[in-house]
Amino acid sequence: MRVVVIGGGAGGMSSASRVRALKPEWKVTVFEATNFVSHAPCGIPYVVEGVSELPKLMYYPPEVFIEKRGIDLRMNTKVTDVTRNSVKYVENGEEKEIEWDYLVIATGASPIRPGIEGIDLEGIFTVDLPPDAERIVRYAEKAENIVIVGSGYIGLEMAEAFSARKKNVTVIEMLNHPLPNFDEDIAEVVKKEMEKWVDLRLNEKVTAFEGKDRVEKVVTDKGEYKADMVIVAVGAKPNTELAERLGVKIGETGAIWTDRKMQTSMENVYACGDCAETFHMVTGKRVWNPLAPPGNKMGYVAGVNICGGDLEFPGVLGTQITKFHELEIGRTGLNEKEAREAGFDPQTTFIKAQTRVHYYPGGRKTFIKVIADRNTKRILGAQIAGYDSVLMRVNTMAAVIQTGMTTKDLFFADLAYAPPFAPTWEPLIVAARTLKF
Repeated sequence: MRVVVIGGGAGGMSSASRVRALKPEWKVTVFEATNFVSHAPCGIPYVVEGVSELPKLMYYPPEVFIEKRGIDLRMNTKVTDVTRNSVKYVENGEEKEIEWDYLVIATGASPIRPGIEGIDLEGIFTVDLPPDAERIVRYAEKAENIVIVGSGYIGLEMAEAFSARKKNVTVIEMLNHPLPNFDEDIAEVVKKEMEKWVDLRLNEKVTAFEGKDRVEKVVTDKGEYKADMVIVAVGAKPNTELAERLGVKIGETGAIWTDRKMQTSMENVYACGDCAETFHMVTGKRVWNPLAPPGNKMGYVAGVNICGGDLEFPGVLGTQITKFHELEIGRTGLNEKEAREAGFDPQTTFIKAQTRVHYYPGGRKTFIKVIADRNTKRILGAQIAGYDSVLMRVNTMAAVIQTGMTTKDLFFADLAYAPPFAPTWEPLIVAARTLKF
């Protein structure tokens, strides 16, 4: 059998590797448009900040896939067209074609470039793939005033990177708080931390970028800001062009429709990673969740099923974590608005706690919001911001939500305690107690 994978990111390489592991006699070809494979775009802000190096944004070098796993890996190769049984591509300037028995579409997602006047001026960047990091770092060397449009995860992380490099950073957000997919009470904690480092402008909409040969100014509906460089971080969209050309169904989220086995609407065609939609574990509704961990698992599931297996991808909770300097911020499950829109009657609690007992040094503040359904007491979501152990608590809550636990279940969960690690009353247990059961 001939398996062709379009895209060498998390989902694509996971699917290719799984097929080769299960069917070593099959031929697996992967096409990747860049010179990075199994790449880590989430590391770009840390390359910009200077805490990592660009080559390290490949989890595995190409040799691992070519020599150890036997994958026919074609890098710097652009797929130009897909038909029902073949893929056309350009390699070293030459147009070629290859036939397939199974096709995996793992084309990822791309940042949105809004139709704002002046968007094509030199010095305006988006954050997409690892090669972008090198261009951004080079341009930033001569830039002092940097404007970031958008305060989601990418905007927040790029703001940290540039402020750590002692640049003058302005962050412009059209909504009334940073991290729009968080509730306002947790976002307020983030806002206060950001204001220590950057000029945070909320409730402002960018209307134009101005400059002669390069960007010099960002204009909003409330003011103007000097800019030697701009990072546009207003969201992303799934890359579905090749899938649409092939004729597979595009889902309600705008990403490629798949079933729980990651098969598209077309037989023997699978999709995984940031270009594919999936299901939310709490609501059961279709969602688009462009993150590396689910992308890897989607690719694994696709690979297993291509080889004749019977494995389903259960969906996602949207579990995420980031940081802004010392402040760690994470969430999982539904926020309050999402819970209400999904038909739940959300009951919430917001607590402030210390991460260690009062008599043990090093304890720091943590802020926790937990959302439960008022009628069933099922826990629906959690958001946490703090200066210690946020990852541990977010991951705990992800497991709590995925298994359908109630506030009572969480209250009686037998979680570990010792003075160097937690207070006697673990903050998650306190949250469950305040929600009552």
